[in-house]
Amino acid sequence: MILLMTTAEPENSPWGTANRIPPIGLAFVAANLEKHGYKVDLLDNYLLNKTAEELKSYVQKLNPEIVGVSCSSNTYKRAVETAKAIKQALPNCKLVTGGPHPSVMPESMLQHPEVDYVVMGEGERAMAELAEHITSGKKDADLANIPGIAYRSNGQVVRNPPKFIEDMDEIPYPARHLLPMDRYNRQAPFLANKPVDVMNVMRGCPFNCNWCNVKEIWGAKSRSFSPKRVADEMEHIYNTYGTRGVYFVGDNFTLNKKRAIEICNEIKSRNLDMVWACDTGVDLISRDVLKAMKSAGCQTIWFGVESGAPKILKIINRGITVEQAESAFKMCKEEDIETGISLMLGIPGETKEDMETTFNFARKLNPDWHQFNVFIAYPGCKLYKEILDNGWYDRIEDFLAYVKTDEFNYDMLIEVQKQYHRGFNKSPKRILGKIRKEGLWKVLQKGVHYARS
Repeated sequence: MILLMTTAEPENSPWGTANRIPPIGLAFVAANLEKHGYKVDLLDNYLLNKTAEELKSYVQKLNPEIVGVSCSSNTYKRAVETAKAIKQALPNCKLVTGGPHPSVMPESMLQHPEVDYVVMGEGERAMAELAEHITSGKKDADLANIPGIAYRSNGQVVRNPPKFIEDMDEIPYPARHLLPMDRYNRQAPFLANKPVDVMNVMRGCPFNCNWCNVKEIWGAKSRSFSPKRVADEMEHIYNTYGTRGVYFVGDNFTLNKKRAIEICNEIKSRNLDMVWACDTGVDLISRDVLKAMKSAGCQTIWFGVESGAPKILKIINRGITVEQAESAFKMCKEEDIETGISLMLGIPGETKEDMETTFNFARKLNPDWHQFNVFIAYPGCKLYKEILDNGWYDRIEDFLAYVKTDEFNYDMLIEVQKQYHRGFNKSPKRILGKIRKEGLWKVLQKGVHYARS
């Protein structure tokens, strides 16, 4: 028996989300372990928030030989507490950690004796090979043959370089059957249909944004499921879980325009009553791609524009221009696809005037949905090291650096974020547009909510 689990969120987390979604990454790993003949239990403790004592009781009843704990930098401390609780309950089980934080800082996990192994980055193949090593009683020397893991040897941490899965179609559908699907809030405000589920269709990123660690975890080469595999999974969750909306998580859905169109053609061929949304870059769309997406059920595209100030776009090495953003949003409106915009506040070198430029630029683009995010630096991105080296922070909590410069600190950024979220929809043009789209009563209700927040 193998238990895989997420880590409960710490109290007062700045990165928590009210809209809980299934842990698809861990569900992929679980499915691949099942494919290799292992009995697997999947506990989403980010959702269930079991205490250490409850976890002890849970694992004692289950009695797994291997426990895998996934965590981010935000949940690092809780992950360590979880590992200690599990080892107290089951001293002889092997404990493995994986996820974003262990992938980029395995030493921080292996400094704790309760952690036996770390899986770095892509977990399906590495976890299956590590499970085979553990359950068959192989010698420690054989660990050198397993790509993508870290472990202790002679008092030192050994990192085996990862070997990424080229043919992603070999990975089975995520093991949603192991999750309490009825406990999730399966809806999204930017999709009309529900229930909504998430899918991941690609990994890896060729770009060099210095505030992001995706490349460190998934590699620089973009890899994706085949168009048929994508449509097959959509049909599967449509029939099995009643899914009527899909959010394709991942930053670059249209990176390969030809493949994106092929995915759309496959989706159309199934005649499913589904709508969907995706993330991509303003420099990665074209008229023919948008037309294909719209005809296949795409309702909303989220763009990570990050800033409306050209100077900040250069600092973060975003690789786009404000002109490309204007063109992309204009094309989407012409093709009747709704738009979402994601923006950041608090990049070192940014001024209050730059933030105002970003706010005004977002208003000019007039997206249907918007999100202003306060930047908190995390391990694995280039900007993280620069911030630490220069002391551009007022505190570090669980490896997360809360940025502080002569221009701003975290508390000020939170106030700016609130101000921007409240003020974004207050122009007459936005109000009239919302009334036409959502109805007067719903807009009035939102107005009361913003006034009280």
